[in-house]
Amino acid sequence: MTEAELHAATLSIDTHVDIPWPEPPDPRTMTRRCVDYPKMEAGGLNAVVFAAYLPQGPLTPEAHAAAATRAEAMLRSIRDTAAGPGRRIASRADEVEAAFQAGETAVLLAVENGYGLGDSIEALTLWRELGICYLTLTHNGHNLLSDSAIALPALGDAPSRHGGLSALGRAAVARMNDLGILVDVSHVAKTGMMQAVALSRTPVVATHTCCRALRDHPRNLDDEQLDALKASGGLAQITAVPAFLRNADGDGRYRASVTDIVDHVDYAVRRIGLDHVGLSSDFDGGGGVDGWRNAAETGNLTAELARRGYDASQIGQLWSGNFLRLMRQAEAAAAA
Repeated sequence: MTEAELHAATLSIDTHVDIPWPEPPDPRTMTRRCVDYPKMEAGGLNAVVFAAYLPQGPLTPEAHAAAATRAEAMLRSIRDTAAGPGRRIASRADEVEAAFQAGETAVLLAVENGYGLGDSIEALTLWRELGICYLTLTHNGHNLLSDSAIALPALGDAPSRHGGLSALGRAAVARMNDLGILVDVSHVAKTGMMQAVALSRTPVVATHTCCRALRDHPRNLDDEQLDALKASGGLAQITAVPAFLRNADGDGRYRASVTDIVDHVDYAVRRIGLDHVGLSSDFDGGGGVDGWRNAAETGNLTAELARRGYDASQIGQLWSGNFLRLMRQAEAAAAA
């Protein structure tokens, strides 16, 4: 089997892609975005999780209301632009696999930053009804759910606000378990991440992260965090953000390639096992490396994995199998 045939036979899911806002170009046409449907087709990327990203702002009722409005509008926009032949909204693992078998693109949804919940977890029900498969608890800056891995002094952040998860954050994790929403610990402070792992009734996921042992960045997971994910059945999705993959060059710029992504994959696989590692891009949110600048180049990452010795089954786990397993576990817990 050639590398191209291997990639074509593999169900590939990019588990974290941002959408431009408030004026996103229509992804049904070729756009300036890293990910649109023509690029996905060209690159053999079968499924994508589009995230409604909420930038952290003041912790006021007015700002929280605006963030909630933005989240709902973004989710509805994703759903609207997924309409059309050859595509389907997928909020459950079986729907993703059915789309692949039918030769269709699966479009999944998520919310990045629980900021839009404000001081209540009520919106989680609506977000799940709109199709989200995960919620990233924080972004940069502490919110009312959790401390962030990157505090924002400009918003008045101290190094810690809650000592990890707040009482509201703990309630949010429980409610997400009830609804079948995966808990995404990307961006979460180590204290909050470890608490979420311990509290969640289903395995948690870091949808876009890298290994701190290879690149000392506050957004990356250290060995203790990786080990906690393994012990709980969770998952670390290695992502294509250059600053997470390599130190800056002498000129202060961050440069990385698909080989750097697979270096982090290799490290995580050796540390915690293949079952707990996956892939994502963070395209249109800072991701993009030499060899994988947009969705049209997705096959290059499969090729690099094959060159490193990963076989078809293992590549399938990295691209989709492990993430779909977590989705099914979340769905089963919600149905119990």
